[in-house]
Amino acid sequence: MSKHTINMMSQATSVKGQGVGSAYMEQVKLVKEGLGDKFEIYENKHMAADITHYHTFNPTYFLLKPLRCRKGTSVCYVHTLPETMDKSIQIPKWARKIFYAYIIKFYKIMDHLVVVNPYFIDALEKYGVKRERVTYIPNFVDTEQFHPLSSDKRAEIREKYGIDKDKFTVLCAGQLQVRKGAFDFLKCAELMPDVQFVWAGGFSFGKLSDGYEELKKVVENPPANVRFLGIVEREDMNGVYNAADVMFLPSYDELFPMTILEAMCVNVPVLLRRLPIYDNILFDFYRAEDNVEGFVGTLNRLKEDKEFYNKAAADSKRGNEYYKKESVLKMWDDYYTSVLKK
Repeated sequence: MSKHTINMMSQATSVKGQGVGSAYMEQVKLVKEGLGDKFEIYENKHMAADITHYHTFNPTYFLLKPLRCRKGTSVCYVHTLPETMDKSIQIPKWARKIFYAYIIKFYKIMDHLVVVNPYFIDALEKYGVKRERVTYIPNFVDTEQFHPLSSDKRAEIREKYGIDKDKFTVLCAGQLQVRKGAFDFLKCAELMPDVQFVWAGGFSFGKLSDGYEELKKVVENPPANVRFLGIVEREDMNGVYNAADVMFLPSYDELFPMTILEAMCVNVPVLLRRLPIYDNILFDFYRAEDNVEGFVGTLNRLKEDKEFYNKAAADSKRGNEYYKKESVLKMWDDYYTSVLKK
């Protein structure tokens, strides 16, 4: 009996340093390794597959969708919505309006949608997408690539990146932009001069990145206790997480940050801004605060209170165990099987 075919369509890896690319690579690797006995998985092929799975909303995908899906069904991974892009890129108002309308139109022509956060099922419904077409499947990170390292290896990595081996180190990983809470990150560094702050990530969208001009000045002349590593290759990020004592993401808008899953694989405490979108995906695996004052208070406590730190690290480890490879793989197996039946 011949296998069903799945054609993965994505240009996410063409822009370095963005979570969509990481999510794409992890998902494809997961289903290729775990479901290869049931499905023939292709990537960016000019073919009509049983399932055409879109990971990005490129215009060529929109135009060729009728041809690609003439004999099968279409699935689209929803990694972003207009409201989450609003604070990420700077484009003229008229262009923004057209672009956002296009994104929603792209989602509406798909047969099925997958969201990485259940919070966005309601959001899509407000745009006119029927709930029954939307399924929640969380992001996933392979612990073979992201895992704790020895203390000697961590010291070696700190030396590589010019990070003081004896200083308490707070890491943020992600695109360098206002939406990610970059200015709150810098304010915390200003209020905690004895702590080392490191940002791994850069301007993935260049001058279109929100806050580019102001942030570029800081990157070129950073405070004494702040290091900007720029865009780090994904294969090197496990070392960067291991070099940190805390993963700190003061972002104002997210869906399901890959950086959080990656940090949890390393079992370092995670501190985030308190956002409703985290409630049903991160539960009690992280610490949350609302503002700079709260962030500084928690970071100081993590630095000074060993028992508090160990509990936060243990909660992060529980988060990693919750999103096990096997359970997410079964979700995709069940999902692909169900859309084929429909």
